[in-house]
Amino acid sequence: MVALDPFAVGGPPVAERRTSDDWDQIRHWSDRVYMPYVVRPLGVGLAPRSSMYSTKIGDITVTRFSYGIPVSVGDFSPDAGNALVLTTIRGNARHHVDCDATADTPAGDTFVADCSRIDYLVEFSPDHVQLNLTIPHRMLADTAVRWWGFDPGDVLWQRKCVIGGGGSGWQALLGYAMRTTGELPGHAADGRIGLNLQELLVGHLLTEWAARAGVDPDRTTGPAAPGYVRHAVQYIRECARELPTASDIADAVGVSVRTLSGSFRKYLDTTPAEYVREQRLRSIREELLTAPPGETVASIAGAWGYVNLGLFAASYRRRFGENPSQTRASGPVSG
Repeated sequence: MVALDPFAVGGPPVAERRTSDDWDQIRHWSDRVYMPYVVRPLGVGLAPRSSMYSTKIGDITVTRFSYGIPVSVGDFSPDAGNALVLTTIRGNARHHVDCDATADTPAGDTFVADCSRIDYLVEFSPDHVQLNLTIPHRMLADTAVRWWGFDPGDVLWQRKCVIGGGGSGWQALLGYAMRTTGELPGHAADGRIGLNLQELLVGHLLTEWAARAGVDPDRTTGPAAPGYVRHAVQYIRECARELPTASDIADAVGVSVRTLSGSFRKYLDTTPAEYVREQRLRSIREELLTAPPGETVASIAGAWGYVNLGLFAASYRRRFGENPSQTRASGPVSG
């Protein structure tokens, strides 16, 4: 099996390394790095012996996680907008595919579930250790539009399945990404190299996932999004801090505002303004979690052009289910 555990010896520059036997501490950490969910011990009187490590590859959160006891995990919050890609390093995970079927992933196998689009339940053996990727659904949809020209919709996003396995291209790529991340100095995995690794991981994931869902990227029955839609998505991602208007975006990609707005609604089920707002809030959340001590909610939001902190906090709370100050309190601390 390709080495997938960069945290085992030395490891990459991680945002956090924690162990805990306190359920509240574990829940606080996992709610932040994954999303809110419910965990239940599979036994009476069991106390966790959890290990919790995390790092970043671009905008993907990478975690090595274990509860140290058998547990079931489910009721993932769809509002967090995340998909989970879970690779077993040790032990076994049993994933509930539907009401009648389960799929086991022993060491080296990977399971994918978009928790923003479908319910998900998994049970872990007592000796389990997982290497997990938490990927925003919007990133998956953006990449699909840029690579394939269309958003495949719930025919893909609602498909839960095993991908990869021993000797697969996915396992080799995941191992390469983990080794590369482990060799990067400081937090370089957040920079250009990390973004390139992110693109490779998400693109390969989508290819494997689509094959198992019966989605043919080259023979979709729906119309492909025009190139200007894909360029607009990239423009927004790069320029969201400047708060581009629909007119700015349309000018940048060479179409009218009416054409741009109609195409965003048709192919992405949103508007340019909503897309900009989502990108800005997601970027601010990332900065709240990773900015050094001394940076405040006001300074971070202000740098993104938010003047009225009350309105910003209300928008943030509606999107993420917590106040920005709560997110900031979860970030790095001094000492």
